[in-house]
Amino acid sequence: MKRIAQFEKVSFEQFKEGFGPGAETEYADIRLPRRATAGSAGYDFFSTLDFTLEPGREIKVATGIRARIDEGWVLSIYPRSGLGFKYRLRLNNTVGIIDSDYYNSSNEGHIFIKVVNCGEKTLTIKKGEAFAQGIFTEYGITADDAADGVRDGGFGSTTK
Repeated sequence: MKRIAQFEKVSFEQFKEGFGPGAETEYADIRLPRRATAGSAGYDFFSTLDFTLEPGREIKVATGIRARIDEGWVLSIYPRSGLGFKYRLRLNNTVGIIDSDYYNSSNEGHIFIKVVNCGEKTLTIKKGEAFAQGIFTEYGITADDAADGVRDGGFGSTTK
């Protein structure tokens, strides 16, 4: 297996900005994403807080995680398949895309995951429970690609 990335915690200051009050306790308990089995493609992301989502409700979770990713690779974020199947848990942006240059953004590449309960049953996630997964994928570019922009930020930052 090719090793192309490394998960890290963002600084406490960055986490506190994204998390809000009570960040001290939650920051100490952040778990880096990990695979459950040797054959797993996805790295589980663990919630930094307890939350309950009634049908139709959404929440943005500050993970406290950043990913240093080699150029030519991307991290895609999805809900854990069991939660999607049982509760119709979805990401608000359908798939989260974490580009390799996000790591160097002014927000330290802090990964936020916004989920919505599209089902009919109330979902409860406990702090430390896996609720999303990330999968690394290699990608290519066109022969005539001339992208020269510089990222500084998250959602929608490359179109500003």
